[in-house]
Amino acid sequence: MDTLLNDFSPGLFIVQTILLLGLIFLLVKFAWKPILTSLNEREEGIQGALEAAENARKEMQNLQADNDKLLKEARAEREAMLKEAREIKDKMIADSKEQAKVEGDKMLKQAQAAIESEKKAAVADIKSQVANLSVDIAEKVIKDQLADKSKQLKLVDDLLGDIKLN
Repeated sequence: MDTLLNDFSPGLFIVQTILLLGLIFLLVKFAWKPILTSLNEREEGIQGALEAAENARKEMQNLQADNDKLLKEARAEREAMLKEAREIKDKMIADSKEQAKVEGDKMLKQAQAAIESEKKAAVADIKSQVANLSVDIAEKVIKDQLADKSKQLKLVDDLLGDIKLN
């Protein structure tokens, strides 16, 4: 430390001080403003990027909320469509069953009517055949009875007797 004090020169000190002050003045005038400007621009850029990131985060939250809402609406619509489809299916099944029942009843009635008609036709045919047989039998019996003259007279007397009785 003694050497420093011994080598100290006040003129050199003043010149160095003036040079230092001149250098500081030149730095302030020419370098300080551009450095501060670039620092401010960088700070503004960073702030803008942070704001853009915050806006993007908010937009993502809004989009997520919209997506959730749309998803819920789509699910509700799908459920409504499925419910409607089930109702339509059940209605179609019920209508088909009802129509099948009506058609079955109609076919059953037609079959019963056809059976009844066939039955009446068969009974009428049997009656006709019985009547024809009866006439044929009566004709043969009468021929036998009328073939003999004594039987004819007896038949006439019996018929006359029946008439008198009535």
